[in-house]
Formats: sequence, C-alpha cells, structure tokens
Amino acid sequence: MIARLLLALAALFLVAFLLSPESFAALFQPLTKNGAPPIYTQTALLSLTLSHLGLVALAVLASTIVAVGLGVLVTRPAGAEFLPLARVITSVGQTFPPVAVLALAVPAMGFGAGPTLVALFLYGLLPIFENTLTALQNLPPSVTEAARGMGLTRRQRLFQVELPLALPVILAGVRLTAVISLATATIGSTVAARTLGEVIIAGLLSANTAFVVQGGLIVGLIAVLIYEGFQLAESAAARRTGQRLSD
Repeated sequence: MIARLLLALAALFLVAFLLSPESFAALFQPLTKNGAPPIYTQTALLSLTLSHLGLVALAVLASTIVAVGLGVLVTRPAGAEFLPLARVITSVGQTFPPVAVLALAVPAMGFGAGPTLVALFLYGLLPIFENTLTALQNLPPSVTEAARGMGLTRRQRLFQVELPLALPVILAGVRLTAVISLATATIGSTVAARTLGEVIIAGLLSANTAFVVQGGLIVGLIAVLIYEGFQLAESAAARRTGQRLSD
C-alpha cells in the first residue's frame, strides 16, 4: 500500500513538473551558481520528454517484434539450427556500446533520431530474445501434449497455448529492455536527437547542476513507473494462465 502511494505521488510530481516546471524553480535554485537559471527553458521539458518516450517506444516495439520472432523461429523444429546465428544477431547490440553504434550510424544516416533508434533497437534485442527462448523452451510438457491431443494445429498451439503461457517471461524481458533503453536514449542528444539528454548535456556544459538533476530526475521517475507498470502487466498475464511469478 505504501509503495503504491509513493508511486502515485511520484507520478503526480512528474506530471506537475512537466506541465509547469517554473513552479518548481525554488526547489532547484540551491543547485545553481552565479545567478544561473534553475529551470531548463531552451526547449520545453514536456516536449523533450514526449520525444524521448516516442524514440524509446518505437525502438522497444521493433526490438520486441524481431526478438520474439527469432525466439519463436528457433524453437520450431524447422528453425532450431538457426539458434547460434540468432544468438549472434541479438548479441550484437550488447557487444558494441551504444556510443559506438551511434558513431557508425551517423555517417550513413546523418544526425537526428535515426542513429539513436538503431542503437536502442540493437541494444534491446538480447533480453527479449533470451526471455522468449527460455519461456518457450520451458513450457509445461503436460500442457503442450494436451494441446496436441485436442487436435490443435501448430499455429493454434503457438498463439493459443505457447505464447500466452510464455507472455509473463517475455514481458519481463521487454521490461528490462524498456528501462535500459529509457536511460540509454539520453546519449541520443549527442547526435542531435531530441531527448532528455539535451537537458543533462546543457547542465554539464554550463556547470549547472540544476539542469543535470532535472534531466536525471525525469528519466529516473519514468523508469520507475515503467518498471512497475510492466510488473503489473506480468502479474496480470500470469494470473490469466494460472501461473505464479517467481519475483
């Protein structure tokens, strides 16, 4: 109950701050020096936040589609031989730091959101793929056998039995990817993507701690809310199939 109350208060604070950041100037004033502004106003914080979330949502959606698709493919008899290749593909983003991916993507795609999307997409594949693989490979044999006994086709077993049972674990992978991507997206501002990294970078360049705290605070609060939101979704998915989550 206390945790939910704290989450509600955090959400209310975040909304209020984004809608009227000037109202919180007194809160950040002690973090400034030499009369520097306490609130970042070069670009509206709400606009940057929505742009940041849009990039993350698009990247996570793309990562989910590809990673789950690969997970399904390699757990079918016809695609099992592609498991090593799938692991290599999904590990690429973890092998190369996002900064390196940005540096490689900018010459080909130019500055802006494109390189950031590529970096976030690649970085988000592995957690979702591994969770999908684990979930589909560890389905209760009795359930899958019962589905076969009912005469369900392979496609029907996949969409009516296997994926619903695997959904809680898959969502856990998406949760991890979403939270990591939310924080990682801040580096997109180094290549002119509109993210909350703009606020943090401005604070670092001007030695204004208030700006750095604002950018970090918004990202941190959203990360907590997304994390908790996904946990609720995982619990709901598990209840629908009569499962119990381990954490």
